[in-house]
Amino acid sequence: MSQFDIENLDNSIQNLSLDDEIVQDPFKDIRKLEKLDLPSFAKYMKTCSNIIFMNGAGISTSAGIPDFRSPGTGLYDNLQKYNLPNPQSIFELEYFLKNPEPFFTLSKELMPSNFKPTITHYFQKLLVDQQMVRKIYTQNIDNLELMAGISNDKIIHAHGSFRTGHCLECRTEYTMEWMKEKLEKETILYCEKDECSGGLVKPDIVFFGECLPNEFMNFRHDFSQCDCLIVMGTSLKVAPFSKLPLAVKIDCPKLLINRDLAGEWQNYTTNTDKNYRLVVELNECDAACLKLIKLLDLEKDFEKLLKKN
Repeated sequence: MSQFDIENLDNSIQNLSLDDEIVQDPFKDIRKLEKLDLPSFAKYMKTCSNIIFMNGAGISTSAGIPDFRSPGTGLYDNLQKYNLPNPQSIFELEYFLKNPEPFFTLSKELMPSNFKPTITHYFQKLLVDQQMVRKIYTQNIDNLELMAGISNDKIIHAHGSFRTGHCLECRTEYTMEWMKEKLEKETILYCEKDECSGGLVKPDIVFFGECLPNEFMNFRHDFSQCDCLIVMGTSLKVAPFSKLPLAVKIDCPKLLINRDLAGEWQNYTTNTDKNYRLVVELNECDAACLKLIKLLDLEKDFEKLLKKN
């Protein structure tokens, strides 16, 4: 090799850049987050005006309401006293029609007026007041979102709620206050309308096998406009609610706040090279919300909200 060739080779080596070996980011055009962590997600949230929350039972456990599936403490693990064929029977229409007493006994314990909203509910109220929220889709039947002061037009009760009830025969509507007052004295709710034969009055909670509320069926419009999705306190095991995170646009960042990984987040740790928008905070919902309040610089606003309520 000549001296000329050696000098050219030396120059070429000196001019080599590690950038020549870096693979271009395939998600560059749709990536909205600087990093896949809570601070970066909070920074992005500050730019949003169409946040959608998806609420599960885990946001209400600190209020004293059990979730459904936690081993030992979950609702399904503590229904032995009702002698049910299986835990889910208490929310099955066929079983309710045959034996309504177990459901009404449980309803006395779960009635919303027995509980108060949590930090998480007030955090969502705070962001609603900040004009950052499009909708709150909730699986919960406890009405705590409404009790926190969030207007009903912002809430989609995917599984219904105790807010109203209807006679299964004549469809007469009854209020939550009426149902609560009656259950303090009686074990089963019956219609009081003169023209009715005394049909069962069932709270407007969606039982297994029943159709979801009409308001839920507009989810495609809401989720197509969503610029930030926050899933909280749910195992994402009950369809079709569990499929909703798949309905947002391809560039919409998603945050899961839960004690365990759920849904598509279960794969994010093993497929980090394909993850450009999934962030997870494995934590209690209230603790995670306090972190977000601080990251969003909304601590003073949150204190004012709590004092007001």
